Amino acid sequence: MPVNSYKIFTARWIDSIVDSSWMVIIYTLPVFISYGIIFHAGPFYYIDILLILISLSVIASGISTILVMIAVVVVPANRMKSIFILLGLLLFMVLYVAFRLLKPELLVDPEVFETVLVYVSALKTPSSPFLPSTWAFDNIHSVLSGSLSKGLFHLALSWSFSLAMIFIVIILSDALYFKGFSRTQTAGVRLFKYRSGENTVFHFLPVPLKALALKEIKTFFRDQTQWSQLFLIGALIIIYIYNFSVLPIEKSPIKTVYLQNLLSFLNMGLALFVLTAITARFAYPAVSSECQAFWILKSAPIKMKSFLWIKFFIYYLPLLILTEILIVVTNILLHVTPFMMILSTITVFFLVPGIVSMGIGFGAAYPDFTAENPNQTVTSFGGFLFMMLCAAYIAFIIILQAGPVYSLFMSGIKEKTISLFQWIWIIVSFSLTFVMSILAIFIPIRFGESKLSKILI
Repeated sequence: MPVNSYKIFTARWIDSIVDSSWMVIIYTLPVFISYGIIFHAGPFYYIDILLILISLSVIASGISTILVMIAVVVVPANRMKSIFILLGLLLFMVLYVAFRLLKPELLVDPEVFETVLVYVSALKTPSSPFLPSTWAFDNIHSVLSGSLSKGLFHLALSWSFSLAMIFIVIILSDALYFKGFSRTQTAGVRLFKYRSGENTVFHFLPVPLKALALKEIKTFFRDQTQWSQLFLIGALIIIYIYNFSVLPIEKSPIKTVYLQNLLSFLNMGLALFVLTAITARFAYPAVSSECQAFWILKSAPIKMKSFLWIKFFIYYLPLLILTEILIVVTNILLHVTPFMMILSTITVFFLVPGIVSMGIGFGAAYPDFTAENPNQTVTSFGGFLFMMLCAAYIAFIIILQAGPVYSLFMSGIKEKTISLFQWIWIIVSFSLTFVMSILAIFIPIRFGESKLSKILI
């Protein structure tokens, strides 16, 4: 092609920076804007914040890009999956050690820290003047303090390093990028030999549906990018569970029995939010992962409804087991009452399929078969809509159950009878929960089927 290699790399790198940084910048802006409001900062502060965040994004992307290019050239391509697994384990160890060093349980221990401010100040670690994070902090602190000259100095430090990183990355890309890219196209060696088990697991399905289900599972296990995400999610889940084991509930001014069950009820919503994030990562891009080969499925003797339901069940069962484990284990650690254990387990059982169905349905309604990486589709309009609707769905169910659950719990604790009005309220509340959970399963799949059927390939 009459295009220089560095131009191809630069275009792809810019796309990578934007895709990996836009959410971080958007979600951190409200925090920094609140600082500006509290400290009565001028207009320059808000421009400065945007510039420093962009600079940090370029630096982080540049460092990671250099490491990846070197790793792909040095590491044999057919051992890449093994390397991902090793890196996943190392990442878990680093996260675990770093998280434990922060001692987050001290935040709710009144005997150790009197105020949150003292706790936050205790998290300070020695900062090096050569770190980009130090330049960013000094820049923000100086601008908020009214020292614009110092703020501009640290902003210049950050951007000078960013520009230097851009030149270094482009120079290295000329030597490493295409060499590493060609190496990644070689066939990989499987760490685990996968056996489909088609004669046992999917024997009840018609042949076309059986082939589609096996194809979905094989594609998942052959995708090396899934492994690193699985280990990262596993590490975060273990930390999530560990947080409940170190909560000093007995030191709270609220009675332990109330606090335990309150946390259990709120934990339902938190676990379902975690499920939404995992669904967005795995189930939502499932349709878009067909890419340009979707025309084969379009012309195959398989209905779009069957295609989507196969996708649904492939992800539904693992995600249901994962969420139930989260709920049951955290409830055991909290020593909740049998009523709260049964309630949370059943509620999660009914809500999980609705969330997974939304992921598959909206992924089918807003697919991107031209995306080089289908996992990036979660940052599209459809992905945003999916996450917003899931959050609203979870919040509505939690609010809907709050009053009836409180009445049932207090009647059991204080041994009081429930009035007729309260029984009506309880029945209506749980009936609405059941009806909404059923609708949440079928409506998104039907919506995705209707939109997907109209796509011309």
